[in-house]
Amino acid sequence: MAQQPSPESQQIFAPGIFDGQVAIVTGGGTGIGLATGKELLRLGGRVAICSRKQDNVDRGVAELAKVGGADRVFGGVCDIREADSVDTYVKAVCERFEKVDILINNAGGQFPSPAQLISPKGFNAVVRNNLVGTFTMTHAVANQSMIPRKYGRIVNIIACIYRGFPGMTHTGAARAGVENMTMSLSVEWAQFGITVNACAPGIIESEGVRQYPPEVLQMGIQQTPMKRAGSCEETAASIVFLCSPGAQFITGATLRQDGGKALWGDTWVIP
Repeated sequence: MAQQPSPESQQIFAPGIFDGQVAIVTGGGTGIGLATGKELLRLGGRVAICSRKQDNVDRGVAELAKVGGADRVFGGVCDIREADSVDTYVKAVCERFEKVDILINNAGGQFPSPAQLISPKGFNAVVRNNLVGTFTMTHAVANQSMIPRKYGRIVNIIACIYRGFPGMTHTGAARAGVENMTMSLSVEWAQFGITVNACAPGIIESEGVRQYPPEVLQMGIQQTPMKRAGSCEETAASIVFLCSPGAQFITGATLRQDGGKALWGDTWVIP
């Protein structure tokens, strides 16, 4: 049986390492985003979350306030696909907290489908959300706060795309684009004191995975050498590390957090 994670697996960082820092976590009302927000708050930061759905924002803010207090939490509805919505949201965060030090691009979405059954509209919707939305938020945060202040930590959440992404061609293309953007921006923005990295989770027990049929999760676990799914808290620990002083000389990198899945197992059944 695979060794299960310790409940304290994410609590390895020095208290107060994010004192005075402000983080935006997109899609921060649920799953990996919520777990990351809680960890940043626990370590002294202030956290702003956003979602397209007001209910997700409200639930996320309530959960985060239990950890860090309402005065250190901000939530707003934002459609990362729309530049005006993003600009308005980032301005609201800066009005509340004065700046943004950390950006976690966690929001995204996709659906499983063989490529021949994905409509052009469906393909464009996923790419617009996962790739264009990530750039739109990154561009706004960098220009409104990070570049003028010459400091920033950006972490883009992608996926296990290293042998293609059969069954999800649309998001595979989008996430690969985000990884390339991560590398490009890490070079362009090094002069501004900004690091840009990515985290590539494998099979994680989160709200996002639970929307698929149970057999999809089980198949993913069987394709993972460690024979278990990861937790949102474990993923949050990897993300927080990339924002921490321990990663201040790491930029343009992707941290795979997948139990070895990228290296082993069938990704597509061939008759």
